[in-house]
Amino acid sequence: MGSNREAVRRGDVQAASTTLEYTREVADRVDHIYEKMRSVVPQIEWPVFAPEIDEILRLKAERKAVILAHNYQTPEIFHGVADIVGDSLALARRATETDAPVIVQAGVHFMAETSKLLNPEKTVLIPDLGAGCSLAESITPADVRRLREAYPDTPVVTYVNTSAAVKAESDICCTSGNAVRIVESLGADRVIFIPDEYLGKYVATQTDVQIITWKGHCEVHERFTPQELIDYRRAYNDLRIIAHPECPPEVLAEADFVGSTSQMIGFVREEHPGRVLMVTECSMSDNVAAEAPQTEFVRPCNLCPHMKRITLSGIRESLEKLGPEVSVDPAVADSARRAVERMLEVQ
Repeated sequence: MGSNREAVRRGDVQAASTTLEYTREVADRVDHIYEKMRSVVPQIEWPVFAPEIDEILRLKAERKAVILAHNYQTPEIFHGVADIVGDSLALARRATETDAPVIVQAGVHFMAETSKLLNPEKTVLIPDLGAGCSLAESITPADVRRLREAYPDTPVVTYVNTSAAVKAESDICCTSGNAVRIVESLGADRVIFIPDEYLGKYVATQTDVQIITWKGHCEVHERFTPQELIDYRRAYNDLRIIAHPECPPEVLAEADFVGSTSQMIGFVREEHPGRVLMVTECSMSDNVAAEAPQTEFVRPCNLCPHMKRITLSGIRESLEKLGPEVSVDPAVADSARRAVERMLEVQ
């Protein structure tokens, strides 16, 4: 490992990458971590992950960095190297509590932007700048301005799955976990809710506030179908189906429980179902399964291609290079920050 550290100091990333090996010293340092993911990561894969995890932990300490990982990250990241894990709301809140000068966002670009908005003086890194989001790409600042013209004096509630530039055009942000509370906190008869159409339609069923939606969709959740869930229920008569509200309404109608990422996890922890199907990104099922051995998880696996751009090697290289660094245009940062902070003030 000494020669690897020398390569890192020289900035020779390729040399550093080729010298990572699963040695007895590496095993002594990190094998205990495998116990957290043994049920979802095959043992044959651990010798590949362990040297990367060992080096990331070393670099993290050297850089005084903290790693924020979304629930959709793979188990070797979520359980192996992350310091703070959770859904978008949890990560947004916890990002403001860390003293670390460097934040590595194991998630997608809008999450890294949110961390930067809340920590403007800190270095925020994302291992792959191509880790985007179909929802974030479904709407532009110009679209929001046109909606305001079409519905004057109507507040704009923006899902955090959006760019900072879109947040800057909004009154307040929300997540799937607090969307209803956020909408009702405004005291308005109607709101513009962007960009997720299905989440907006779900919120409309939970409140008397009129919801004006936009036709943005999550490319993961929109692929689920009601027939798929009907077929799974026929195959497993004791199956509990829990779904994320980004799914189409006809899919939610087949579920036993609808909730945000954190609410779905809470359901499993509190209800202890014998068999469950989580209608969401399938790495989340892996991460929850690692902590819920009493539950069998049926996995209709829809992967987010953007989340899967984040890898252990990408995180390591990001810490080695201290890049790519995420920045937010100063012209939009203050307004976007206000929309996020206003969300965090709502209990």
